[in-house]
Amino acid sequence: DFGHSSELAFVVEPSDDIAVQEQPLILYCQVEGIEPITITWRKNGVMILDSENAFMLANGSLYVSHFQRVRGDGSSDEGEYDCMAQNHYGLVVSRKAKIQAATMSDFHIHPQNAVVEEGGVARFQCQIHGLPEPVILWHKNSMPVNTDNERYTLLPKGVLQITGLRAEDSGIFHCVATNIANVKFSREARLTVSGSHSTVYKDPMILVGPENLTLTVHQTAVLECIATGNPRPIVSWSRLDGRPIGVEGIQVLGTGNLMISDLTVQHSGIYVCAANKPGTRVRRTAQGSLVVQAPAEFVQHPQSISRPVGTTAIFTCVAQGEPPPQITWLRNGQILETSDHIKLKNNNSTLSIYGINQADEAIYQCLAENSAGSTQASARLTVLWADGLPSPPQGVRAETVSATTIQVSWEKPLQNTKEIIGYVLHIRKAADPIEMEYQEAVSKSTFQQLVTDLEPSTSYSFYIKAYTSRGASKASEVTVVSTLGEVPAMPSLFIKVINSTTVQATWEPSIKLGQHKGFKLYYRKVHLSQYTGPVLLASNVTAYNITHLDASVVYEVKLLAYNQHGDGNSTVRFVSLRETVERTVLNPPCDCMKDEQNNKTSTTGIIIGIHIGVTCIIFCILFLMFGYRGRLVMCKNVQEQLSTPQIPRSQRSATGLVLNGATRRDRDDRDLNGKQLDMNELERLFPPSPSQEQQEKGIMSTHSPSAPHDETQISTLPLDEFSIIEEQPDPLPKNPRGSSPAAPAPHHGPANEG
Repeated sequence: DFGHSSELAFVVEPSDDIAVQEQPLILYCQVEGIEPITITWRKNGVMILDSENAFMLANGSLYVSHFQRVRGDGSSDEGEYDCMAQNHYGLVVSRKAKIQAATMSDFHIHPQNAVVEEGGVARFQCQIHGLPEPVILWHKNSMPVNTDNERYTLLPKGVLQITGLRAEDSGIFHCVATNIANVKFSREARLTVSGSHSTVYKDPMILVGPENLTLTVHQTAVLECIATGNPRPIVSWSRLDGRPIGVEGIQVLGTGNLMISDLTVQHSGIYVCAANKPGTRVRRTAQGSLVVQAPAEFVQHPQSISRPVGTTAIFTCVAQGEPPPQITWLRNGQILETSDHIKLKNNNSTLSIYGINQADEAIYQCLAENSAGSTQASARLTVLWADGLPSPPQGVRAETVSATTIQVSWEKPLQNTKEIIGYVLHIRKAADPIEMEYQEAVSKSTFQQLVTDLEPSTSYSFYIKAYTSRGASKASEVTVVSTLGEVPAMPSLFIKVINSTTVQATWEPSIKLGQHKGFKLYYRKVHLSQYTGPVLLASNVTAYNITHLDASVVYEVKLLAYNQHGDGNSTVRFVSLRETVERTVLNPPCDCMKDEQNNKTSTTGIIIGIHIGVTCIIFCILFLMFGYRGRLVMCKNVQEQLSTPQIPRSQRSATGLVLNGATRRDRDDRDLNGKQLDMNELERLFPPSPSQEQQEKGIMSTHSPSAPHDETQISTLPLDEFSIIEEQPDPLPKNPRGSSPAAPAPHHGPANEG
């Protein structure tokens, strides 16, 4: 009996209807499920007792013998009816059926006399309210209008249009309204067709534009648009949102009325009727809105489920419609009240029942309702309970370990402990709803659990369940304990120089600070031991200006957050007011683009300064070099083995070293194609210190003939051993007898005139 047949469900539900006065009315209700099933009826929420006027048939339907809109005692058979069915599994309630009496009012708009010239357009209208909607027909001279005449257009709302008028169209018109309640006739109106067809030009004009309509899906909408003008205007339709109207189910009635059959929600929108003068851009427009409603219908029905005691049951019910339907849940036919145990989420689409017990076993219904209609669906919750399950764990205790840790301990159940496979610890902030609860599994041999990553100064609730392969025990007693408090974390601090006597301390609010009451700000001159402060600031303050400072010293600024547990660690920054405004010595607020531009400007200035200095030195050297009226100097006689001449320091020519350095610099400059000089080249341009000369002298004099061939040796020689060489691309001198090579001749280029 756990199949579909055990679920109590409706096969046929009562539907909306319009009843005729003094006529019988039958409301149908058919249910399937496990017998015995009891069916009862309600009207407007009140139980209907069998009487001569209303009683239940054997098949469960309700029979009203003589429907009356108003009875002698003031009661009425109109209202909302629903059917209830119950068996030992639960109770279900059908959708509400709205029952109304058939009526027809008097005409509130009658046709009016009209005089129209030949070739023009005539329009008659009559309106009347009724349930159901009356059908309106037109008569001319007491005879039904010939609807086969294409110049005659009858619209459903009681409008008669006659285009291209002729003399024979003159006559007396009236309309006849009919429904199941009555038949009524309107007043008569005379149509007179005068004169002949005019050829005078007339601008396009819309006589009647579309009305705003609210209809239900699958109905038919007629948007009226009748226009006049000479020449006859062309009527066209469009949507204001630019979307295409489409062609399926679209039809044009008469000369410009738009009819949309089998409406859908997508047909909703604002429609624009335009009357255009042929061959021109002259036009007139009128617009009306169409709202298409859709009754509530289910996208996802709730499903019957079976769950063990102590677990969570979830039902999902998703409905759609236009306007969006409201969802209501019933439990055995009664409105479901939410609590810590029962929660509704996602606009009531999800029903969650936590920690279920046998009392939660019932039939749950989802009712979806909007202005266009209602529907319902049901599902049953079966609570599984096995004999021999463990009793609840005993002696649950919780002890605070730190600001973020609590240790929970317990004792094993008193009964049925052999089949226990483990325990589940249920954890929740005491202030949170039950759906925020989370669990931690523990082995069967463990009777304590360290719960970490908790929030400081927060109360938590704990309870334990013992689990077997057949289900869970009932929950233990709930214990509540709070974590310890802790001081706030370090705030982030930034210092900004406002002017020569003022700095601004700013910091950012952050959840990482934890619970705090406010901030304390201290500052002092770095050479002093005592701080100024504390300056107490509220927790919502994020900036403070420190004024009347001395621009000639460095200041230390300290900020910390505090709460009832004490002061947190402080953040320290140093600042000097000597620098330019908005720059700090340490940890400034970063204006990355500005700093990058400043760095680029400063670096560029240094490079330009070095270039200018080097250029001045080079010109001085060139001036000295050409002061001896020589261009390039080289050794005149190359010995078989080159060695540094041993001459007294007083006779040594410093100029020779300078010239050699300049020559090498010229070569390097040409090799590097004008690239920047490095610092080594700058050093070569300056004569070495005496100690360096002595070291160089020793090194040169002891240089081995077997030195590498690619090493350039620079010697200082007297002027009488140099000769002037005219510029020419001479090859390097050969190395006789394999001795060490002399310094290679520099690459010659055009000589500079002194």
